[in-house]
Amino acid sequence: MPVFVVHEHHARRLHFDFRVEMDGVLKSWAVPKGPSMNPADKRLAILVEDHPLEYGSFEGTIPEGLYGAGTVAIWDRGTYALVSGAMDEGKIELQLEGKKLRGAFVMTRLKGKDKEWLLIKKRDAYADPSFRLRTII
Repeated sequence: MPVFVVHEHHARRLHFDFRVEMDGVLKSWAVPKGPSMNPADKRLAILVEDHPLEYGSFEGTIPEGLYGAGTVAIWDRGTYALVSGAMDEGKIELQLEGKKLRGAFVMTRLKGKDKEWLLIKKRDAYADPSFRLRTII
């Protein structure tokens, strides 16, 4: 099964990096408000450069002066299944099996945008309308 990882990234601004293994790399999105288990939350996810698979296990500090400088920790990780869609179609549905993120999620590219997507939890047995994002660092 392919893997996903969510990095909590304390750079200039706190954000979360949502990464999924596809085509031999980690497709990556910066999610400013972090992922949510509440289907009412539509989280902006900015597509960023692909990362090597090895980066999925990275935790530590990126030194000042380098891109992404700051502290990085693994907030969640697990496996996933691609239920439907494709990146080039602008919509993918994923079934996540992590410790914090579980169940069905959909990612949809915003109309007329190349890099702006929405990350949305679908209504299922794992959905939690009372979800509150908690940082680990």
